[in-house]
Amino acid sequence: MRPGIHPGYGPVVFRDKSAGTSFLTRSTLATAPARETVQWEDGGTYPVVDVDISSASHPFWTGTARVVDTEGRIEKFRRRYGTPGQQA
Repeated sequence: MRPGIHPGYGPVVFRDKSAGTSFLTRSTLATAPARETVQWEDGGTYPVVDVDISSASHPFWTGTARVVDTEGRIEKFRRRYGTPGQQA
């Protein structure tokens, strides 16, 4: 890798506002100008990135995913465009 062209990589806290959870990980966002910092459980101060959705609040991972009514969608399509082989 060429030196001097890659962003820095360091610890950052991602905070999910909708679920009220946060987790510490490493990211290239650590080198961005920090607007806010937080005191973490280990005593260190880290930059914070607020996210709208994480695995703690995503419908797929929380089990609150909606089931899509595919039969209703197919029937609506057939009503609109007709069934194959049918003359309009």
